[in-house]
Amino acid sequence: MNKKLLLIFVKNSVQGKVKSRLAASIGEEKALQVYQLLLKRTYEITLTLPVTKAVYYSDYIQEDNWSPPFYENYVQSGQDLGERMRHAFERAFTAGYEQVCIIGSDCYELTEEIIEQAFEKLERNDVVIGPAQDGGYYLLGMKTLHESFFTGKKWSTDSVLPDTLNNIKAAGQTVALLPELTDVDEEKDLVTIRELNFSSE
Repeated sequence: MNKKLLLIFVKNSVQGKVKSRLAASIGEEKALQVYQLLLKRTYEITLTLPVTKAVYYSDYIQEDNWSPPFYENYVQSGQDLGERMRHAFERAFTAGYEQVCIIGSDCYELTEEIIEQAFEKLERNDVVIGPAQDGGYYLLGMKTLHESFFTGKKWSTDSVLPDTLNNIKAAGQTVALLPELTDVDEEKDLVTIRELNFSSE
């Protein structure tokens, strides 16, 4: 059994249900187009990674590219993002995985090489984290479950990263940082998407 697992959190690709902050400025239809580009990008950078991959959908398992045998499929469970991530990590460690990283589907700048770096850094550190420019993170990895990392957070705010780093320090864990990248949440973040063809409208 491969002891490394990549968790991938995605939202079901439905107009009006994705990229709400972006949709507020460019409209729901274009926001959905952006999200579909982000999903395509996330698929391309994860497909050939030599780790087990599990896709967690927001609401239901969708007929798409994220299918077995390349990806395991699950549905997220929990009241908020922290609870949903904790449940996914808990399932992974209960199943016997020893290194588990989670990413979302909001970061066009994320690459296969950076995800590989994350697993390499976990060989020598307890935790690895990929800081996002907005004060959150685009990747979190660990070797044992730390529930404090997922509680008491104001998700989607700039306090998430510093609060999580404080949790890591309080737990006496070593941490390695990855390069800072930009999550695509607002119109100003669209410059990071090379394939986008309506940003100049």
